[in-house]
Amino acid sequence: MFQLSPNIELLFTEAGPDAADRIRAAAAAGFDAVEMWGTLDKDITAIRTALDDTGVTMTSVIAEPRTNFTLPGTDLKPFFDGLDRGVENARRLGCPRIVLGSGIGFPGAKRAQNLDKLVEVFREAVSRTEGSGVKLVLEPVNTRVDHPGALLDRTAEAVAVARAVGADSFGILYDLYHSVTEGEDPAAVLADAGELVDYVQIADAPGRGEPGSGALDWAAQLRVLRESGYDGPIGLEYFPTVDTVTSVRHIREKLG
Repeated sequence: MFQLSPNIELLFTEAGPDAADRIRAAAAAGFDAVEMWGTLDKDITAIRTALDDTGVTMTSVIAEPRTNFTLPGTDLKPFFDGLDRGVENARRLGCPRIVLGSGIGFPGAKRAQNLDKLVEVFREAVSRTEGSGVKLVLEPVNTRVDHPGALLDRTAEAVAVARAVGADSFGILYDLYHSVTEGEDPAAVLADAGELVDYVQIADAPGRGEPGSGALDWAAQLRVLRESGYDGPIGLEYFPTVDTVTSVRHIREKLG
């Protein structure tokens, strides 16, 4: 059985605005892991205390700012400064990975040049974070519905970038919802991604709600994940269509 990790930016909001309170609510609902988005505006000490008190682990956080790279004359300092702080916060929280976005790319550059530039940027990111114990994972996102203009919208290109970066501390995040929404065949893209998949997130499609709210065959999709060799945690990054208690029940019916 996969370890399920609800996203506390979207779930357990009934517990209030503080991440620490949402972690405690997730623990009370029977979860032993959570994920969240950014850390730079969070009370890391309070979150660490909540994790320690409940025994819950943090499975992923997001690097900030979600830089929209530009070329020429690119100023990458905000990206690297934010990454340094985010990795340190992830380390303090015992979180093993931080998620990178591609931004919108470098305007004026051809797609191949954009991807080459990403490889250059992420190699530098790997060098800066070496020895931190925090893995960098690159997330492709769909451009059809949620992220118009994003550079990386295909799993295969994220895989190509990760292979070119060529570091054990760099992998990809495979988000089933983004992949299906973009029109990909999960079995095909996961077969090519192999060992580069370090983390998985899910939501149903269409709608990006909890599993069971859309049209995906969850027994089949979980089988695809298992057959790909993935056995890590699954982030529940979805917008609940019902209250959290009911939503959690739906999750366990579909994924338990």
